[in-house]
Amino acid sequence: MMKNEMGTDVEQSLLNELFTDEGFAREYMLDKCREGREQFCPRCGERKIYHLSNNRYRCSACKYTFQDFSCRWINNGGLKMSELLRLIYMFSTEMTAHGISNELGISYNAAYKAITAVRYAILSQAIDAAQFLGPETQLGEYIKGRKLTGIPKKKYNGAIPVFGIMEKQDWVFIDLMQNINAESVLHFNHNFHLKLVRNGNIIHTDRYQNYDALIMCGNETLPLQYIQKYSNTTAYIEKSGNGFWDFARERLKKYKGISTQRFPLYLKELEFRYNFRDKDIFEILTDYVSKIVPDMQN
Repeated sequence: MMKNEMGTDVEQSLLNELFTDEGFAREYMLDKCREGREQFCPRCGERKIYHLSNNRYRCSACKYTFQDFSCRWINNGGLKMSELLRLIYMFSTEMTAHGISNELGISYNAAYKAITAVRYAILSQAIDAAQFLGPETQLGEYIKGRKLTGIPKKKYNGAIPVFGIMEKQDWVFIDLMQNINAESVLHFNHNFHLKLVRNGNIIHTDRYQNYDALIMCGNETLPLQYIQKYSNTTAYIEKSGNGFWDFARERLKKYKGISTQRFPLYLKELEFRYNFRDKDIFEILTDYVSKIVPDMQN
């Protein structure tokens, strides 16, 4: 809940101004980008910069020419700042991409592109972001020059990654499993009788080591019909009263068109939503999209 210095609730009035006043929306986000400092170079961090025309700046150290929101997640999507903040708010309430596009009067592709940038921003703030943006998921391939170059494709051309779900003290961790892929999981099932449960292309297992379950999103390279016969199996995660799984499974069913490559973005979004389920996440999300996009070329 957003409050002023006197503790009075100002949430709705602030939101109304952010959504209708483009100048106010830009200043609000500029404050977040600058983090209480003067304007600085988003590429090297240098504080000595030159002011150019048309709201541009040049770094005195690396000579990079930039604008207010250059190199940040907020610079992806092509929306006005007031529109983007409305989109983030609707995303925070779990409105669908179709609903958001209708509400904003923009195309579905424009809404989905902006939502994808928000999901990347969530992932990039996770403690294991470097792993999730690595070659196992191929998600980092869509970041070039600190900007998203496109939406991850549906077709995935690598080994299908596997993720571990671990909930401790009402806090969930979604880990990218090292040295375990989809073939490993099928091997565990065939040779060690590790239970499998399939819902569409999403497959999860019984308890594995310290994890409540392993989970993956399959594609046509997996023998999905073989896995289908296990769909009525009850695994540990269903029996344990796992709060995260109760929270996540219905939401996973609602997501349309989940692909192997996009699946990690949805998992990290669910991890974030669950861990902050008792908070108003709008302001957290605006903080996240204000962050500088990681440099994937170094």
